[in-house]
Amino acid sequence: MILRFFSLTLAAVFATVSFAQKPCEQLRSLTLPNVTITAAESVAAGAAPAHCRVAAVLTPSADSHIEMETWLPVSGWNGKFEAVGNGGWAGSISFDAMAAALREGYATASTDTGHKSAVTPGASFALDHPEKLADFGYRAVHEMTVAAKALIAAYYGTVAKLAYWNSCSNGGRQGLMEAQRYPDDFDGIVAGAPAANWTGRSLASLWVAQAVHKDEASYIPQAKYPLLNRAVLDACDALDGVRDGILADPMRCKFDPEVLRCTGPDSPACLTAAQVEAARKIYTVRDFYPGLAPGSELGWATYGGPRPFAIGNDYGRFVFAGNPNWDYHELDVASAVARAEKADNGITNALNPDLGPFLARGGKLIQYHGWSDPQIPPMHSVNYYRSVLNAAGPANKLRESYRLFMVPGMQHCGGGPGPNQFNALAALERWREMGVAPDQIVAAHVTNNRVDMTRPLCPYPQVAQYRGTGSTNDAANFVCREP
Repeated sequence: MILRFFSLTLAAVFATVSFAQKPCEQLRSLTLPNVTITAAESVAAGAAPAHCRVAAVLTPSADSHIEMETWLPVSGWNGKFEAVGNGGWAGSISFDAMAAALREGYATASTDTGHKSAVTPGASFALDHPEKLADFGYRAVHEMTVAAKALIAAYYGTVAKLAYWNSCSNGGRQGLMEAQRYPDDFDGIVAGAPAANWTGRSLASLWVAQAVHKDEASYIPQAKYPLLNRAVLDACDALDGVRDGILADPMRCKFDPEVLRCTGPDSPACLTAAQVEAARKIYTVRDFYPGLAPGSELGWATYGGPRPFAIGNDYGRFVFAGNPNWDYHELDVASAVARAEKADNGITNALNPDLGPFLARGGKLIQYHGWSDPQIPPMHSVNYYRSVLNAAGPANKLRESYRLFMVPGMQHCGGGPGPNQFNALAALERWREMGVAPDQIVAAHVTNNRVDMTRPLCPYPQVAQYRGTGSTNDAANFVCREP
């Protein structure tokens, strides 16, 4: 997850208000629809500040068993609620993210989305259990949010003045799903690298696996990933005016791995003809889903490595085929995409471009995505943003409530050679609470606990352009401009 760099939460702006708190243990007897409270206990300060911990099981359907926890600060509550999501197929409560929210003064909650995954990721829970798939896809987060708000009101004697969602990957998908299905749940949403096209991403990863493992000659060993990455940088790094090992806009890079084709026997310094073709497919995939962007090569082990991408393979076995013994080599992508989308019908895919109800009530949405993401192709975020723009009308009106930030050189939810540490939630709070729109978000790259580069992240389609003077490691020497 993104570290909370330059933390500027508004807890420091607003004076702490005293609330008529009731004893934590009394929440054990609270009655809520489809909610069974299993624990309500005071937790002393330690890794997280002192808080009231409430655990519950939610049962919106006969086949539901959704576990959640809500943590309520004993003192210093900022009056707000921050919910956090999950990665992969979920299956566990995100305690670390909850602790981070608690340290900044929020009441917080998380859920396992209705199942336990002995191995992460894992979708075996979905086999012959459509209600559990619905819980994972959209229902668990909503039910958790409703219950958490009720617990907050019962404990403090007042409702949370604002509710925020803050998560990445599947958690980004969950955030978009909330904005689309339940526009009243949150006042602001941070959706990082959202896996919003769950079926498309899964099938695309299996199609890549077929391409990379078409035969022994097609497989690109991990030792050759740096070779590809260096060739990409040699071809495209200077396009943004700065040679810094980062592509500000990889879509301008017209790299063809053909330049690495071996002229003789296979060697660590070149790609075989079959490997060239496999690399091309990783970059382009199919028209139903974008490929990985140039600059992502160092992380290809997850998406194009020795085994199929686990999240996609589990989708194929337990959801698409409904057969644990199904083999991804059997997949016919040409016919599978439409079939998968029809069967999903918005259960896991958060692709509805109509954000009107969420935005009309004052909701603010910040979406971000690393250009070097090797798990969820970054162009998917661009495509979704464009679809919302097409549905909403004038771009300037949309920008009042929804902005996308593409992060050069960042991998999946963090990491990579680019500026990968920033506080999107702080920017969201300033926007929602003070009317200060995020015209840029300053991000940093840290090495050995030392900031060695800062760079502005710009609202799409703007990119950070070097002013021409001063250090290229200083954000002050860049300006956000239309490409």
